[in-house]
Amino acid sequence: MRIVVDFDLCESNAVCMDIAPEVFEVRDDDFLYILDDRPPDELRPKVEEAVRRCPKQAISIAED
Repeated sequence: MRIVVDFDLCESNAVCMDIAPEVFEVRDDDFLYILDDRPPDELRPKVEEAVRRCPKQAISIAED
């Protein structure tokens, strides 16, 4: 799995960071950073929840 973020849609509201801080981080500059764009499978449930709960639907999962 690979995480894809549409940064044109992303508002950096940190919902994803609250769900999966191992993968997402909103820093002091108010931009979202992907800490691991290919997280291990054990994080899939958290990533899927972050995808579902993103207010702007800016996050998706690509299967490689």
